[in-house]
Amino acid sequence: MPQVTRERLAPENRILAALSSQEYKQLVPELEPFPLIFGAKVFEPDEIIRHVYFPTSGIVSLLATTGQSASLEVGIVGNEGMVGVSAFMGVKTSPTLAVVQGAGSALRMKVGPFRKTLENGSGLPFLLLSYTHSLLTQISQAAVCNRFHPIDARLARWLLMTRDRMGAEEFRVTQEFLSNMLGVRREGVNRAAGILQRKNLISYSRGTLTILKRASLEAVACECYKIIKDEYRRA
Repeated sequence: MPQVTRERLAPENRILAALSSQEYKQLVPELEPFPLIFGAKVFEPDEIIRHVYFPTSGIVSLLATTGQSASLEVGIVGNEGMVGVSAFMGVKTSPTLAVVQGAGSALRMKVGPFRKTLENGSGLPFLLLSYTHSLLTQISQAAVCNRFHPIDARLARWLLMTRDRMGAEEFRVTQEFLSNMLGVRREGVNRAAGILQRKNLISYSRGTLTILKRASLEAVACECYKIIKDEYRRA
């Protein structure tokens, strides 16, 4: 397999692609390709942030934890964003558990050079402010969704968000993660997935989930999906 160069990877991250060509060239020496391996932890809660990550493919899930092994997904980051927003906000540690939920790749940058870039007059801070606003919208909407909407609608919303970022109708997902994402026991996950399967919207077998009818799945998803998607489009 040919080695993937930084120049080829960079435009696939929408934040880096929005920089001017000159600004991006100045960043290139500080960026290094980094594999996003399914199930790998990017950050632990309260871990010191040493790198920020610009995904070029795949997705990273942000999970809030109780400190007693229980967790709930509060956000998803794909090639539209950056993992490590806390460093942009001047915070040294991660408040969430960040786990690779869709295998892919990223460009990562050490925090020191990253902070210097924020101070050199480039357009990166403006782009990250816009992205952070969109991420906060996603997090707050997820909180509303988890409180008020039925499990099958929440699952449909999550599947569509994952599909948009993965760019594929088929992806790996475990029942344990779906349980964390929905904040319900596995029995609840099975019921929600069963509803979608009986409607022939998805198939799920041996850890692989396939979206069969995207348009119909959108009809089942709650309005939170459109709210989050529209916010990212504006950003």
